[in-house]
Amino acid sequence: MNIEQMKTVLREILTRTDLTPCVVGHRGVGKTAGILQVCREIGRQYVPLRLGQMEVGDLVGIPYREGEVMHWSRPSWWPSEQDEPTIIHCDELNRAQQEDTLQAIFQFVEPPAEGQRRALHTHKLAPKHKVVVSINPPDGTYQVATLDRALLDRMVMITVETDYPCWARHARQRGFDDGVQQFLAAFPQLLAHQGSPVDMQMEPTERAWEMVSTLRRHCRFPAELEMEVYAGIVGKEAAVAFLRWCAEQSERPLTAADILDDWDRVADQAARQRDDQQAATLNALVTALETSATMTLAQECNLVAYIDVLPRDLRFALVKSLLRLPMVAQALSKDEYDGVILEAISEISREAS
Repeated sequence: MNIEQMKTVLREILTRTDLTPCVVGHRGVGKTAGILQVCREIGRQYVPLRLGQMEVGDLVGIPYREGEVMHWSRPSWWPSEQDEPTIIHCDELNRAQQEDTLQAIFQFVEPPAEGQRRALHTHKLAPKHKVVVSINPPDGTYQVATLDRALLDRMVMITVETDYPCWARHARQRGFDDGVQQFLAAFPQLLAHQGSPVDMQMEPTERAWEMVSTLRRHCRFPAELEMEVYAGIVGKEAAVAFLRWCAEQSERPLTAADILDDWDRVADQAARQRDDQQAATLNALVTALETSATMTLAQECNLVAYIDVLPRDLRFALVKSLLRLPMVAQALSKDEYDGVILEAISEISREAS
């Protein structure tokens, strides 16, 4: 993806999740500048850590004693509970000169477990502060360390590449020299010689699929970027297979069980169904409720939520059919559902008169 697309993905991940994005790209492509711009756009403070220049003590602090207990002082770069929300940029992660430095930062880039805080040794990071990583690809053209699979598995790998139209927009906005802009408009192939394509060889794991699940629940990416984002977690082959399966599933009309028992998962799909798919779902719902002896409170709420996302004509048609079922009619007549049901009932009454 290009830098503008990278910024779109970063905004979603940093504002909606606790996951750690890792921006991978060749020199000069704009990784750091893009991260800085995202920080400004989302109103976050920016703290850069040049890990190639740091030792373990720079990360975990200096030890001191209080009586018989050993403590570690908070590093000067560590944002406190009182500081404004901050993005900590772990730059040059794979340029850490000492193995123990890389091992120390390993804990910090790992997303916090549910209910826990991101940590580095004894220090705990406030949830409002987030972490982003950037690296050059380990393709043999840079003096970088090879990151092990366990570390890669803890980050969302975002690969950025040179893109002339993206650069041209940036150059125009920043007022670059006209001669430079005009020359590269004529010879865009000379914008950058980036070397070989970046391939981090990501593979699916249980943790990787959990990260994909988190992104799908909380983030909304443009359709053309979804595959690239997921490929940076589970690998291209698994990402392609997953999105193909999702596309096939989205063509299947939702069932009554989907609506009544799994509404949170299918709510977005229910609102996007075509009219022919909605008609199939409506028929399945009416049939299922005709043969059901009871309906739980959760199923009532899910049914009303589905009615609420339907277009006006389909909503009236479904309510009209459901009111013929005594058990369902009694449930829909509850006061708390008036905001969704009352208009449909009023329209049905007008038709009858």
